[in-house]
Amino acid sequence: MDETKQKLLTMATLLESLPPARPAELHATSIAKNISGKHVLATTIGRGQAAITIAETQPEVNVSLWFHDQYQQQLLVRALQELPTQLSLYCEADPPPSSHGGQYDLAILPFFKSGEAEFTRDVLQSAFQSLAIGGHLVSAIDNPNDKWLRSQLAATGETVRVRSDSSEKPTTVCYILQKTRPSKKVRDFTSKVVFRDGERLLTAITRPGVFAHRRIDPAARHLLNAVDLASGAHVLEIGCGSGCVSLGLAARDSSIDVYAIDSSARAVSCLQQSAAENELFNITASLEAQGAVPDLGCYDLVLANPPYYSDFRIAEMFVESARAALAPGGTLLLVTKQPVWYLEQLPRTWNDVAQELVKGYHLIEAVRP
Repeated sequence: MDETKQKLLTMATLLESLPPARPAELHATSIAKNISGKHVLATTIGRGQAAITIAETQPEVNVSLWFHDQYQQQLLVRALQELPTQLSLYCEADPPPSSHGGQYDLAILPFFKSGEAEFTRDVLQSAFQSLAIGGHLVSAIDNPNDKWLRSQLAATGETVRVRSDSSEKPTTVCYILQKTRPSKKVRDFTSKVVFRDGERLLTAITRPGVFAHRRIDPAARHLLNAVDLASGAHVLEIGCGSGCVSLGLAARDSSIDVYAIDSSARAVSCLQQSAAENELFNITASLEAQGAVPDLGCYDLVLANPPYYSDFRIAEMFVESARAALAPGGTLLLVTKQPVWYLEQLPRTWNDVAQELVKGYHLIEAVRP
């Protein structure tokens, strides 16, 4: 078997072990593989199929696959026993530097039409900034009638070329542009949210893609209002988002130790910056998608505002992680608008399960046996 056929077979084997690629990612891949470049930056709306295809079919190319969420990265790692040698995975708040430490020749960015607009703008801008002069950006979206993404790309000042979906029932459209000059204007999407906890004003730094950007979420406020901590308490926040809860609790007493985790690299980065901004040295923020924390069995309080999607799979992981983290007699306090699952499940393995309704949110408390 010749080398080309072997590479195609290897790539097919890798891709078969993954879920089918999303149409926009497939379209972007089909266009990008015909554009030359030794250093490639790729994002994914699936399992990195675009990055894998480029890495396997072009052995001279180094591909950096940029994840924003560690959980999505781990799904890919678990699905593949071995990654292509030219493929590097990163979970970071911003695009990683290319393998040679410089800028990229090509960026591949697929998007969902239902994605968050400001986050998409931020990713587009940062990827474009990461391109060398002469580099190409290829972006596709699952909307054949798209005008919005095209307008965002045109705002770079570069010529945008369109590659329509040629199938009988089009579902996507793809765009190509080449960077011919540095950006004239770079927008800062960072926001500083000022909020009060007790007598102190605190500043939370947020960015697009972080929950909750540009505001303090009402659920976070309800959690803060519900907590009364003793000095020296050991606190864990699971899924900290922008970190308003952790900031508020850490600011109440410097002897309170707060450990916060989130699967979003941007969320962790924002909280780390916020802790420094507020001079709170009793907060540790860590990137973690599976709920693993140090000092298991030693926390006095675990706080969480679990997401509502995924049919409570994530909520179940939060609860299991809280149980492992808490000391016997420690308290789990979570906030939700959908209390039924918790009220059915928690009494099976937790003590003193209680519920309080506050302005449309349910505060649920349980004690570790």
